[in-house]
Amino acid sequence: MVFSKTFSESDVSIHSTFASRYVRDSAPRFTMPDNSMPKEAAFQIINDELMLDGNPRLNLASFVTTWMEPECDKLIMDSVNKNYVDMDEYPVTTELQNRCVNMIAHLFNAPLGDSDAAVGVGTVGSSEAIMLAGLAFKRKWQNKRKAAGKPYDKPNIVTGANVQVCWEKFARYFEVELKEVKVREGYYVMDPVQAVEMVDENTICVAAILGSTYNGEFEDVKLLNDLLVEKNKESGWDTPIHVDAASGGFIAPFLYPELEWDFRLPLVKSINNCHDNAMVLKEGLENTGRFTIVSKDMGVPVVAFSLKDRSRHDEFEVSEMLRRFGWIVPAYPMPEGAKHVSVLRVVIREDFSRTLAERLVLDIVKVLAELDTLPPKKGEKMESLENGKKETSGKKSAEETEREIATYWRNITNARKIKLAATMAGPSVTVVAK
Repeated sequence: MVFSKTFSESDVSIHSTFASRYVRDSAPRFTMPDNSMPKEAAFQIINDELMLDGNPRLNLASFVTTWMEPECDKLIMDSVNKNYVDMDEYPVTTELQNRCVNMIAHLFNAPLGDSDAAVGVGTVGSSEAIMLAGLAFKRKWQNKRKAAGKPYDKPNIVTGANVQVCWEKFARYFEVELKEVKVREGYYVMDPVQAVEMVDENTICVAAILGSTYNGEFEDVKLLNDLLVEKNKESGWDTPIHVDAASGGFIAPFLYPELEWDFRLPLVKSINNCHDNAMVLKEGLENTGRFTIVSKDMGVPVVAFSLKDRSRHDEFEVSEMLRRFGWIVPAYPMPEGAKHVSVLRVVIREDFSRTLAERLVLDIVKVLAELDTLPPKKGEKMESLENGKKETSGKKSAEETEREIATYWRNITNARKIKLAATMAGPSVTVVAK
């Protein structure tokens, strides 16, 4: 769930051009209307507003699937009215879930016999999967500490600073200390050596990522496992590994089957789970001579890149100007330890064709050519890699943006009230001096 705030004015209405054919009065924006409206009008009003959203196909920030075969869409729509957690009412749906769990377990090389059933559960997303896995690790650690008569009130988890925000939420929600391994320039994922050094008797697990959301790079789960096996042997602990494979879990088994990251490693206890076009985009960006490629060839199909020269303009300006062409390409600083490095990131999904990759490169070249003609933006947060000087950020916070929106609508409302009062007071004459 995404939490956000919207400032509302009770007398601000929605005005729709086409829906006015069905309804005479405008609909309130933030309150329930007094009367019903035709379904055609309701559809048109909502559809008109949704047009202002970005185009999902051109949203290169998202890891979400934006295209599927029509048969997949039909299966989803045919099942959308089922509450599948009601297992008694929908036993076949439950059986399909269990079969999927077993398929994925075998794909991830779980140590199962022919007649063994894998243990797992379907979730609404990787965040819920991480919450459930983290709780399982915490409870197992607590039970073991209780049985040994040891304190069990200070659990911790070791991750890289590049983890998804849901790991931070897990630690906050369930009272677990989060110990983060800082990244460094040129190495933007968790260092297994540093991670194992941070492990202590209160560590419930070490979380590794198969496909960092920053640059798509796979973390070295094999080295992490080997180092942790040695530490467990020396200390007598039993610290396990969780692999966050939400991005790379359905890529590594097919593109890199020899890569050991899954249940073949003894300490991996739980896992949650296009390349050619990525290469086209990467080579196109390299050919401009303006970018450094931050992502690795082995990883999820993500291309992350940063400007070589940031003395006049930065990645945030490139991202902003690309929106004029319809592209949604995020720009962001790297995690703790390398925050002075900013990157742009493109997620290569199934519907991102070679043609779109080539078009994106052309549009980036156009943006760079225009930026070259503009003076540096004053007040923008820019980092010069040559002299290390930092300027203050001119970007607005979410709260400032919300306040501006609220002020905008309030001014409109006040103007309408003044106009209405003037109308009720009768005609007036305005005299303008020449």
